[in-house]
Amino acid sequence: AKVTIIFIHLHNMEAKKINLSDYVYAGEGANGESYNHKSDPDIMMKLYYATAPVEIIINELELAHKVYQAGIPTPKPGELVTDSNGRFGIRFERISGKVSFSRATGDNPDKVGYYARRFARLCKVLHSTHLNKRDFRDIKEYNSSILNSSDIYTDSERAIMERYIMNAPDGDTAIHGDLQFGNAIMDGDNDYFIDLGDFACGSPLFDLGMVLFTCLYDNHDFMRKVFHLEPPTAEQFWHYFVKEYFGEDADPALKEKELRPYAALKLLIIERNAGIAIPEYHWLIR
Repeated sequence: AKVTIIFIHLHNMEAKKINLSDYVYAGEGANGESYNHKSDPDIMMKLYYATAPVEIIINELELAHKVYQAGIPTPKPGELVTDSNGRFGIRFERISGKVSFSRATGDNPDKVGYYARRFARLCKVLHSTHLNKRDFRDIKEYNSSILNSSDIYTDSERAIMERYIMNAPDGDTAIHGDLQFGNAIMDGDNDYFIDLGDFACGSPLFDLGMVLFTCLYDNHDFMRKVFHLEPPTAEQFWHYFVKEYFGEDADPALKEKELRPYAALKLLIIERNAGIAIPEYHWLIR
């Protein structure tokens, strides 16, 4: 059955002032840092880098509430906050003992098969959730809007990407939008998605392109710094992910070839977040 949610409008809400000294640093990601509250074990906070526009942060908070209501496994979102330096963040329910799939795999490379298959099963739960399309943005329209607002791409690159976006299958399934092993966490037996700012509905192909990108194409230094993974381990992760997600008879090399155009489209998210072109990735478009 399709899930219909109730809209929550937060654009008029005021950010709650917080004292960063009440929190302890817990790690960093591509667009912000995470902190745990020192005295309240049920609260954690994602504090965005100062360059992040507040509109994007509010959008992620609104989406987090909507996604939580839709029954997607994700930590319960809280409120918008700001520190004394004017940085904005979002408070969430803290998942005690949580670890990302990328960190768990990096710390235990001998268990790469276990973590990759577990991640794939979580992704299949996401991609089996059908949403009411009037409640969420369409992934094709969203990608097209990012492309049209970017000045990074040449005319020929823009034409190629627009063609693939428009010719992609339509759909109404839940799409994370930035699906990779750093954006899912676990605590013992439970798994959750995090960083939902690009959540949409549509075809899972767009999500699978990001899984492929981060496993096989990401800059190796970035992979080590942000995902805590060695490239050969990430390549193994892709192999096991494909076998679990598509079936044991699936060929990881063939799936890479099929999904490569959608990995190229993920440059829209990656370069938007970076704020600059990353030419070393543009071979994917060509």
